[in-house]
Amino acid sequence: MTYRLQHVSIPRPPGSDERTRAFYGDVLGLEEVPAPDTITTVDVIWFKLNDWAELHIFEWAPIGDASSRHFCLVVEDLEAMRQKLAEAGYSPWDSEPIAGRPRFFCRDPNGNMIEFTTIVGDYLDYQDS
Repeated sequence: MTYRLQHVSIPRPPGSDERTRAFYGDVLGLEEVPAPDTITTVDVIWFKLNDWAELHIFEWAPIGDASSRHFCLVVEDLEAMRQKLAEAGYSPWDSEPIAGRPRFFCRDPNGNMIEFTTIVGDYLDYQDS
């Protein structure tokens, strides 16, 4: 199986949108892109790193809570990976759907959250508009 890092998701405190955009957009020069319309449970700022990788910076309070921090791996066969994890005794779960990005989550034996996905179509095809 081939893996490719697709995104990293890190927290930001409430009210930090301006300084977050200034640092990642202005200082680092990353391109901000719209988050999928289906992401409704968290306020997230997305940056495009290249043609397929992203940085997701979500609002989370308290900032020390690591429950949503994760990285995302693109895998060739998403269902085979889900089955492999389940057979090994892990408990994959689904989250809000993103069009063109079927996905699920799973925790590693240390409690770290990993998102697994397959990218279907072109970058940003998940937008409804």
